[in-house]
Amino acid sequence: MSTRRVYLHVGAPKTGTTYVQDRLTLNARTLAKHGVHVPTGSPLVTPALFHFRAALDLLDQDWGGPPGHAEGAWDALVRKVRRTSGTVVVSHEILAPANRAQVARAKRDLGGPGTELHVVYSARDLARQVPAAWQESIKQGRKWTYRRFLARTREGRPWFSRAFDLPTVLGTWAADLPPEQVHLVTVPPRRVVRASSDELWLRFCRALGIDPAWAPRDSDRTNQSLGITETQVIRRLNRRMDRATRREAAYDELIREMLAQGELVDRTSAPVRLPPEMYPWAEEQAQRWIDWAEGSGIDVVGDLEELRPGPPPTEPWQDPDRVPPKQQLVVALDALGAMTREAARRNDPEQAPLRKARAQLDRLRRQ
Repeated sequence: MSTRRVYLHVGAPKTGTTYVQDRLTLNARTLAKHGVHVPTGSPLVTPALFHFRAALDLLDQDWGGPPGHAEGAWDALVRKVRRTSGTVVVSHEILAPANRAQVARAKRDLGGPGTELHVVYSARDLARQVPAAWQESIKQGRKWTYRRFLARTREGRPWFSRAFDLPTVLGTWAADLPPEQVHLVTVPPRRVVRASSDELWLRFCRALGIDPAWAPRDSDRTNQSLGITETQVIRRLNRRMDRATRREAAYDELIREMLAQGELVDRTSAPVRLPPEMYPWAEEQAQRWIDWAEGSGIDVVGDLEELRPGPPPTEPWQDPDRVPPKQQLVVALDALGAMTREAARRNDPEQAPLRKARAQLDRLRRQ
C-alpha cells in the first residue's frame, strides 16, 4: 500500500508554470495542513528555486546562478521527498526534454516501494507557444532573429521545441507508468479565461488532487510577454553586450528581471505572433499531439481541442524583425532611463544580496 503520492510536474515551459509554482509556494503552509507538501531547502529558499536547482542538478546543467549553485540539489530534494508522507508536489518546466537516463533516475529516486508516482505535463497551442518561446529565449540572452528561430523550430532543434513536443516528452516520462498516473493539463484559451480567470489553477488542482479551498492565496507572478519593439530592443542589446545565454547572473537580474519583466511590459507595441503561413504546420503538430493523447489513454484535464491553433488573427501580421528604428529608439531611451535610475539606487552593491534575502524572508513571513 502506498504511503506517499508524488506528483512530478515536468513542464512544458510557457504554460503558466511561473504562476502555478508561485501559488503553490504562497499556500505551502495551508496545503501542508491537508497533507499536500511542496518541499523546499530552507526558509530563505522558495520551493520554486529549490526545485529549479534540483532539476539543474539532475540534468547535469549549471546556469541561472553562481557556478556550482545546483550541486547536490537533486539528492537534497530526494531526501526531502522520502521523509514525507502524504502528497508531494515537485515542479519545474526544464525537466520536460530530459533524456531517458535522466528520466529513469528521477522516477527511480522519487518512486519506488510505498510511493505512487504521477507525472503532470501542461501543454498550450503552438500559435501562442512559439512566439512566447522566442521572447523567452531573448530574455535569457539569445541573439537570433525571429525568422531564424521559426526555421529552427520547424526542424525541432531549439531546446523549447523539444520541451514542447508532447508525444516525445510524455512518451519518455510516461514509460512504465499506468496511464491514469499521467496527467495532461491543457492551457485554457483567452475566451475560457475571460469567463473563469482561475481556470488554469483549477485544472492543476484537479490534476494534483488538491481542493482549491486549500490554496486560497492567489499569485500576482506571471512571466509576462513583450511586444515586438521591446523584444527587438532586448535582442539588439544582447548582441551589443555579447551577452551569454543564461550564464551571467548580474546581467540577467538587470535585463531579464528589471527590463524584460518590469519596465518594458504592458506597452502598446504589437504582440509577437505566429506568421499566418505557419498555421498549417501548427495545426499538423496539434493533430499529432491529440492523436497521441487519445491513443495513450492518459488523464486529460481540459480539452484536447484547445491544443489547436485556430485561425490566424484578421489584423495584418507585423514582422518582429522589421521594427522601425524610431520605435526602437523610444523603447531604448526608456530602458536607458530605467537602468540609470537603477544604477543610482544601488548605492552599495555589496548590500544587494542582503536586501534580496530580507525581501524573501518578509515574503515568507506573510504566508
